[in-house]
Amino acid sequence: MRETKTVTFAQAIGEAIDEEMEKDENIIIIGEDIGPYGGVYKHLTGLWEKYGDMRVRDTPISEAATVGMAVGMAMTGMRPIVDLMHADFLFMAMDQLANQAAKIRYMTGGQIRMPFTLIAPIGGGRSKAAQHSQSPQSIIAHIPGLMVALPSDAAEAKGLLKSAIRNDNPVVFFEHKVEFNRKMEIPVGDYTIPFGEANIVRQGSDVTIVATSTMVTESKKAAKELAQAGIDVEVIDLRTLVPLDRVTIIRSVKKTGRLLIVDEGHQSFGAGAEIGMSVMQDVFYDLDMPIMRLGAVDVPIPFSPPMEEFVIPNAEKIYRIASEMAHHKGF
Repeated sequence: MRETKTVTFAQAIGEAIDEEMEKDENIIIIGEDIGPYGGVYKHLTGLWEKYGDMRVRDTPISEAATVGMAVGMAMTGMRPIVDLMHADFLFMAMDQLANQAAKIRYMTGGQIRMPFTLIAPIGGGRSKAAQHSQSPQSIIAHIPGLMVALPSDAAEAKGLLKSAIRNDNPVVFFEHKVEFNRKMEIPVGDYTIPFGEANIVRQGSDVTIVATSTMVTESKKAAKELAQAGIDVEVIDLRTLVPLDRVTIIRSVKKTGRLLIVDEGHQSFGAGAEIGMSVMQDVFYDLDMPIMRLGAVDVPIPFSPPMEEFVIPNAEKIYRIASEMAHHKGF
C-alpha cells in the first residue's frame, strides 16, 4: 500500500506546482499576489523564495493581459501557469482564453502547441457575494479546445494538476475555495491522475450520483445518511468535464436505473443538463425514472450566509432528491 501524508488542499496545489517547476525550467507561474504574498489562499507559499521573480511573477490587475502573456509564452515553448484569484475574473480574460488559447492549435493545424494551465477558485460557501462566488465551469466547457478539470479533494488536486501542467493543450483547473484549508491524506511522491477517467468513490445499486468538485464531498455525506435509511447510492467523482467519461456513468446507470447529477454551477443550461443528455441515448431503456439534476438556484450568489446556503446545493438537498428517486416506483 502506498505511503500517505496529511496536507491541506492548498498545500497539495503548491506541492504539485513545486515538483513540476523543479523538473522543468520552462514552467513559470504568473498572477496577482502570488510572489512574496504566496497567493490569496496561501497555496503558493514558498515558491517565490525558491524560484525567484522571473519564474513566480506578480502581474498587474489585468486578467486579460495576464492570460494574453501566458498564451504568448505557451506559443513560444514555455509552459505557463496562470493563477486567478477567483474564477469570476475569467470573464475579463475571455477573449484571450476563448478566441486565442482555445483555437490556436486548431487554426495552425497542430503546428503550435498550447501547454497552458489556468488555475481558478470556484464556488460559494464563504460569503464572498455575487462577483466572487460563481461556478462557471459549464460555460468554459462549452468552448471547444479547452480542457476542464474539477478536483474533489487534495489527492485529486495534486494528481490532476500535474496532468494539466504536462498537457500540451490549454487546461482550466477549477479549485473550490471551501476546500483550501481542509486537511486530507495524499500519496507521497510523484503521481498523476489521467483526464477523462471518472472515479467511483462509493459503490451502490439503487441510485447513481454523478458529482463535481466539492459536491462529491456533499454527495458522500448524503450517501452515508441514505445508507442508514436502506438506500444504496453509487457516487461518481467526474474529475473532468472535458474530456467527459461517459462510459463510467453509463455502466453505473445501467446497474442502478436512476441518475442524479450534482454540480454547483447554476442549474439552467448547466453541466447537469449536458451530462444527462449526453448519456440519455445509451441508458434510456435502463432508466426507472427521468434523470434528475441539482445545481445552484438561478440567481446571483447572495452574500448573506443563510441565503447563500439556500441557493447552493448541499448534502441535505442531495439526500432529499436521492431519497425520492429511490422510492419512485418506475415508469
